[in-house]
Amino acid sequence: MRQLFSFFLLSLVSFSSLVSSTSAAAADYHEQLVLRPLPLSALLASFNFRSNTSLSEFEAHNFRFFPRSLGQILQHAGTQELHLRFSLGRWDSESWGARPWDGAREGGTGVELWAWLQATTDEEADHKWLTLTNALSGLFCASLNFIDGTRTTRPVMSFQPEGDHLNTTAADTHLLYGVLPHEVVCTENLTPFLKLLPCKGKAGIATLLDGHKLFDASWQSMAIDVKPICPVGGECVLQIELTIDMVLDIDRSKRPRDNPIPRPPPGHELPCNTSKPYHSQDTCFPTDHQANQDWTLSQIFGRTMKGICPLTDPTIPPVCLHVPDSRSVYHSDGVLEKKNLDRVSRCFEIKPDVDFEIVLPAPEDESAVVVKPETPLLYAERSFTGHGQERGGVQTILRNPSPDTEVEFIYMESLPWFMRIYLHTMSARIQGQTAKNESLIQEVYYRPAVDRARGTQLEVRMRVPPASTVFLTYDFEKSILRYTEYPPDANRGFDVAAAVITILSPAAYSLRTTSLLCSLPTPDFSMPYNVIIFTSTAIALAFGGMFNILVRRFVAADEGPEVGLAVLKKRINERVGVLVEKFKKGKGKKIETGVGQATGEVNDPSVETGVAKE
Repeated sequence: MRQLFSFFLLSLVSFSSLVSSTSAAAADYHEQLVLRPLPLSALLASFNFRSNTSLSEFEAHNFRFFPRSLGQILQHAGTQELHLRFSLGRWDSESWGARPWDGAREGGTGVELWAWLQATTDEEADHKWLTLTNALSGLFCASLNFIDGTRTTRPVMSFQPEGDHLNTTAADTHLLYGVLPHEVVCTENLTPFLKLLPCKGKAGIATLLDGHKLFDASWQSMAIDVKPICPVGGECVLQIELTIDMVLDIDRSKRPRDNPIPRPPPGHELPCNTSKPYHSQDTCFPTDHQANQDWTLSQIFGRTMKGICPLTDPTIPPVCLHVPDSRSVYHSDGVLEKKNLDRVSRCFEIKPDVDFEIVLPAPEDESAVVVKPETPLLYAERSFTGHGQERGGVQTILRNPSPDTEVEFIYMESLPWFMRIYLHTMSARIQGQTAKNESLIQEVYYRPAVDRARGTQLEVRMRVPPASTVFLTYDFEKSILRYTEYPPDANRGFDVAAAVITILSPAAYSLRTTSLLCSLPTPDFSMPYNVIIFTSTAIALAFGGMFNILVRRFVAADEGPEVGLAVLKKRINERVGVLVEKFKKGKGKKIETGVGQATGEVNDPSVETGVAKE
């Protein structure tokens, strides 16, 4: 009886400890989806997944919510902090406003990777960087193994660690940054991303991540951030945050699956702005599509949300919607809606076994369709200048929309080695002023390129006065590559990575410019084949003629031996005789056949005598 009571007590303690550990574990992971309608019939969907794991458990290979596949790579490469970006498209800041997460989860077109590695020397850091890129390349099915020395830089001012690095020194920590602007982000990168989640995309907001919808978006970015967090008076944890941001076209997303090819609507269904003076029956000026902001969750993502992940923190609502308070929002049964005090955002608490659906009907007041986007701190545009195949220039237009606040930032470019910058030509001027304004540039860090070894690194600390537009320009020279260094699509051009702008004041904010397409002097790759064909033909003609002259013996017809002519005549006569005999036999058979057909099978002697007489 005593043993039975001890067993029951032990089971009760084990069950209570399991429940407490489960509740504590649930607080270490949460996920949330934020939906924010944008102007021009666009919708911003931000997926965020965050989990914490104790550093002591991580070092003991007890990963809990941290993906083991990624954790082993970080431990083997000595990575203290990691940031990885997969981006596609362009963020339209003029229409959509400020970037989500203040640009902290955004990357340039293609793939970006920067990490802090623990190493004693630069050579050791390069070796660990090579190990890290090759391992991540296999994990995420990307071409990260092509980030070699020519695509790797060591930023000095641009990036700052987001985590708490307490037991490390600056001498043992190395920051390396690599970029692949030509990388095409597709569905094969999304599948490994979903495998890093605790619920593997089987439950919760991850069930809405469909590759067809994600990569059909106007702009999308996938971010992975790993950093140590050490709160005051608490235990240090290793935090991994996975973020997916996408801007969907509502009209395009609502297109049915059985109509993959978009067909233009009839003329009478076009939304026209009738307030224009030139509006008529045959002239239509399109509206800004704000009136078409009626949608459902299943129309946007192609499916409904399958409950919630059972491991997520129940205190954080899984779905939030940012729409004006005057708009009507309908949701499925069994869902609790909570409105925040800002009268803009509303969140939904969902039960684990409920299929969640949101319905936004057409708004009654078109002026309250969307919440007005925030104005970004800085607008940036970059383009090539000049002409020709030898030299060119880069011009970056930086505009400060604030009427009374100055913007200070760091402008960084990671250029390929075949773009050789003339640093003395770099200048910054304010629009409307012809003279150079050197006071706009406060500090410059320049690391020149080494041919086929490393790229050009340029970091500029500068400022833009309030309500001003600054032009940052410089010239460069194009190098000629070797014949084997050109890609198969050499005439398309070479991708140049986007510039990274890190705003220091008045607030922390970052953004990327668009990538560029540099055209280099390209040889005519058809000429080698033309040369080979021409040379082979000339050699064949010359060698064949010379060989015939040296080997053949030319004699006249009357100089040949008579025996040969006699034998030839005899063979010709024999052959002609054989042909004549065959001809005679064949003719006789035809005559007999014709007589038989004419007379038929008749045994009349008079007929035979008549034939014989004839």
